[in-house]
Amino acid sequence: MTPSESVVYRVVPKCACSTIGQILYYSDHGRFYDGDIHDAREGLHKWAQPESQPIIERNVTSHGAFAFTAVRNPYARILSSFFDKICGIQRNGNRYRGNLVPMVMQTYGIEVGGADGQEPFDQIRSFRRFLLFARDTIRWRKPMDPDIHWSSMSGHISTFIVNGGRYDDIFWTERFDEGMKSVLDRIETPHPVDLGAMPRFNESAGHGPTRAHPVEDYFDDLSRHLVYEIYKRDFELFKYDPWDPGNRLPTGEIDLDEVHAKLGD
Repeated sequence: MTPSESVVYRVVPKCACSTIGQILYYSDHGRFYDGDIHDAREGLHKWAQPESQPIIERNVTSHGAFAFTAVRNPYARILSSFFDKICGIQRNGNRYRGNLVPMVMQTYGIEVGGADGQEPFDQIRSFRRFLLFARDTIRWRKPMDPDIHWSSMSGHISTFIVNGGRYDDIFWTERFDEGMKSVLDRIETPHPVDLGAMPRFNESAGHGPTRAHPVEDYFDDLSRHLVYEIYKRDFELFKYDPWDPGNRLPTGEIDLDEVHAKLGD
């Protein structure tokens, strides 16, 4: 939440959260945060900061500010998680979550492009094996609990609702400018934001190997069924095509009443 309490944003990992965070920071301060917005300890209220929690809770439960989040095609999101978190070297210079990557490599036979993620490897085969791992974590919580970067968007989004919040907007990252403009047009900020002039803050860019194939090439028939098994509710609520990984755009409009009804239990 911005310190001015102009807007509340429920972060969903791998859904343009770095760019959105920087926009919110700019809207209150007239400048971008110098560094990764996820590292910022000032300039934004965050639930991870104990001093921010009562301020956010008061605003959310009273619906004092406009509340929104953003979603992404599940196929592109899980593929991005693989390249960033499994194959990539993180901004601290280490592998993600310490022994996670070696464990997945050993248990599931995944390759990650060598020590720096830049060596050639069979990306499609390794991704499909990672998909089995992601399914195991989500379905059976083995060999570990699901990570926030590949757990379902509906799971993230539901916590805001069950704790008393209500979304005023949920937009697609595939139509980012249109969606973010709709949010900014409906709130009053200390500093105006020119979306056309601002950069994209892709904090995962350059962390890992470059994707060598179109999205749809990574998903065979079994992979599509696994993705649908994992993200069925995401496809249904946020109106993405579950059977065509190459169709990144939504196929219908998000029904906010349906989202609140189905995720509010």
